[in-house]
Amino acid sequence: MNITHTVTDRFLRYVKIDTQSDSESTTCPSTEKQKDLGLVLVQELLEMGISDAHMDEHGYIYATVPGNTSKKVPVICFCSHMDTSPDCSGKDVNPQLHKAYEGKNIVLLNDKTQIIKVSEHPSLLKQLGNDIITTDGTTLLGADNKAGIAEIMDAAHHFITHPEIKHGTIKILFTPDEEIGRGADKADIKKLGADYAYTIDGEELGHLENETFSADGLTIKIHGVSTHPGFAKNKMESAIKIAGEIIASLPKDTMSPESTDKKQCFVHPVNISGAIEETTIQFIIRAFNEEELKIQEDFLKNLTDSILKKYPNSSYEFIVKQQYRNMKQVLDKNPEIVNNAMEAIRRSGIEPVLSSIRGGTDGSRFSYMGLPCPNIFAGEHAFHSKHEWISIQDMQKAVETIVNLCLIWEEKSK
Repeated sequence: MNITHTVTDRFLRYVKIDTQSDSESTTCPSTEKQKDLGLVLVQELLEMGISDAHMDEHGYIYATVPGNTSKKVPVICFCSHMDTSPDCSGKDVNPQLHKAYEGKNIVLLNDKTQIIKVSEHPSLLKQLGNDIITTDGTTLLGADNKAGIAEIMDAAHHFITHPEIKHGTIKILFTPDEEIGRGADKADIKKLGADYAYTIDGEELGHLENETFSADGLTIKIHGVSTHPGFAKNKMESAIKIAGEIIASLPKDTMSPESTDKKQCFVHPVNISGAIEETTIQFIIRAFNEEELKIQEDFLKNLTDSILKKYPNSSYEFIVKQQYRNMKQVLDKNPEIVNNAMEAIRRSGIEPVLSSIRGGTDGSRFSYMGLPCPNIFAGEHAFHSKHEWISIQDMQKAVETIVNLCLIWEEKSK
């Protein structure tokens, strides 16, 4: 496919804009700086000639590439998120280009202790001769998900500059706060007006993900007993120590991110804060079906009950909040969505790999909001870390896949 790519230039611009989300914030977007990227994207879309491009009050960007075919083609949306993970700094990102990668470990420029090792990142060996973009070792890169944004923008640019290519109406949606599980919270699906969607937020070249974890957030708030430490014997019941005991009692070899893979589920403490009188532990719970999700939550509640029995004057609150659910149940009812994406990947010269995500995307939520939405590779690797990397060639293949997918939907319509 002959595309004059703009994806690399766009990507390198976008990653320099700090868009880290904040799970402690109650606003939408959770950080105003996400709108800094949003304003850039809207301006670029308008300059392309996409006249309805705009950002709403919540930081969501909507745009339409009008169809130019007489066929009745389903309206397809492509979606990516603007925020980067709170797990690693996204401020002052300084991307580094490594041309014609030779298969060696990559020592990062501004922190020589940060080394992207081939032994830890075997996918690098598939990139021989390709051009790799990394961080300088002091921040994350932001390929998750600014790669997806740049790829959608490049595909939109290709359609706008090649009006002879027949396609149906294409919708673009860029969301805030996906990394903190809120990316779909304020999305207006009715306003978007799409029949089906694809998030461009996957990892390895050629991968198509039609299944995600189901996910809950869980909070245990412990109410202990505080008193003067000099007179605390048989009186004090420290909420801090109770919380520590709960965490220390979690299984070491199972049920954790570091001890599970594939379809195995986990319980993961992500934050602890408080004092002697009150301490809060926040968990994320992940499983591929709701039955297993409930088993993990019941385990944690029973564990907390058993520990609190030793502290008769203390109590706790156990709060479960649904985050997202496995999208496969919805997608299996609409097989053409996945089948067309598989064909688009093949047309781009890649053997497709259908896989599951040990995580979630906005598509998980969208699928249950009436917008079936699998996830297509963007080329991201080692996301949420200083070792994050991506190849230019993989980004270009993602652009080709988006373009081919639109062509396939048009070809198969009447």
